[in-house]
Amino acid sequence: MSEILNEPFVDAHQHFWNLDLHSYPWLQGETVPNFRYGDYSALRRNYLPEDYGRDTAACAPAKTVHIEAEWARDDPVAETRWLMEVAARHGRPTVIVGHAQLDRADVAEVLAGHAASPLMRGIRNKPVTAARREDARRGVPGSMDDERWRRGYALLAEHGMSFDLQAPWWNLDQAAALAHDFPDTQLVLNHTGLPSDRSDAGLQGWRDAMARLAREPNVAVKISGLGLPGRAWAQPDNVPVIRDAIDIFGPERCMFASNYPVDSLVASYDTILAGFVAAIEIYGARERRALLHDNAIRIYRMA
Repeated sequence: MSEILNEPFVDAHQHFWNLDLHSYPWLQGETVPNFRYGDYSALRRNYLPEDYGRDTAACAPAKTVHIEAEWARDDPVAETRWLMEVAARHGRPTVIVGHAQLDRADVAEVLAGHAASPLMRGIRNKPVTAARREDARRGVPGSMDDERWRRGYALLAEHGMSFDLQAPWWNLDQAAALAHDFPDTQLVLNHTGLPSDRSDAGLQGWRDAMARLAREPNVAVKISGLGLPGRAWAQPDNVPVIRDAIDIFGPERCMFASNYPVDSLVASYDTILAGFVAAIEIYGARERRALLHDNAIRIYRMA
């Protein structure tokens, strides 16, 4: 460990991809509209355990959670099979969150295929959300309100799977209803609820939405994805947001996550980790260990 941290920690959100062997449309021809960091062409390269190892050389996590990396959607279970091979060779990732399109007709088959992997812990499926706060609506097809999508979500409990949610804060009213209606499924909010609007009004809207979601006891949040387009990752920008998120959810329901290599667009791994460590220095030793390690171990069942 470096001077950043002298205790074990878990990276609860990282990705690998091999563009030479597999298809990732968002990295190979397609373009993600309104990508929150702007130009992401620097990500159009292989990112494998040796690359992650170089990026984390000064502060290597004890365990990692691999989140599906937008593998071609025709066979999402193939990504899990490949990651099992990667883990057998390299010792990373520790556990896997795969992809399943919850409103597809074959969702039960896909979930069963993922469940065959001993490293599988949950599913991420990005529901339909609004690109702007003023466009947020309830009941949109493919959203968390959609009954067909919810029928797929209901199947997660049969496999003991959690759900990783990526959605902007103005859609978190739907997430709160989802968590309330399916109390036996652990919901993990990705990227701190995407507080991209750092105006006073934007941050207040984010805090209000996060507080509504935090009322549901089966929700946790990953502190990640806090970069701002056109700006280097900076503690004055992000430490207050980290502390607000932890204050809202409590230190027993928040986790460190790097979102590497995506967040390499805005910061080195060391910078992100050091910022998180600085943000949590106000807590006691037990709470810091929970935020850095124990919560992720519990929520992603890595004990």
